[in-house]
Amino acid sequence: MAWLILAVILYGFSHTVRKNLFHPDPPRPFLLYIHGTVFFGWLLFFIFQSALVRTRNVRLHRRVGWFGVALGCLIPVLGVAIAIVMGRFHLEVLRDTTSQTDLFIPLWDIACFTVTFALAILWRKKPELHRRLLLIASCALTAAAWGRVPEQLLNPNYFYSGVDLLILFGVVRDWIVSRRIHTVYLYALPAFILGQIGVMYIYLHQPPLWIKIARALLG
Repeated sequence: MAWLILAVILYGFSHTVRKNLFHPDPPRPFLLYIHGTVFFGWLLFFIFQSALVRTRNVRLHRRVGWFGVALGCLIPVLGVAIAIVMGRFHLEVLRDTTSQTDLFIPLWDIACFTVTFALAILWRKKPELHRRLLLIASCALTAAAWGRVPEQLLNPNYFYSGVDLLILFGVVRDWIVSRRIHTVYLYALPAFILGQIGVMYIYLHQPPLWIKIARALLG
């Protein structure tokens, strides 16, 4: 699952990274590069930690886990900051007014990551909870990549289905292996879906209250 998440990220962003990051015109804010480095570093660390458990190096997994805690704590801070910075950039530099409605999407994704990540750290001594919560947190970070998948492969309005599909793989694995679905999935997946429906409603219908809030955040 860790390798699959990385593959989704690489494939999704491969369609925009050259134009928006490597050869941008106009130049992007420097914070975007820091944001990209930290988020990609999280995925590599997630693979590394998963490999340590897979190879039964649990002691080392726990020892370097605190680095992951620090890395994970950076993600919400950078995520919110870059959402606002890039929202302003699109609004003021690119003259793209859709940044006001788009803003709610990354804020929701960061909220999903933050809650599941925090619970994973809180329950780090309960492996069955810990590993599933970290998997779900990492899946939440793939939303932006799914949103960059070509339209002929995935309707842009249904990009969240990719996030849910990754989590669903975890559900299917549980059912195949133990003939039961873990409680974490029974709470997290419906909560994600309900939240995503709300996010897409705001994105598509642009309610005046949210536009007012977004303008205040971007202002």
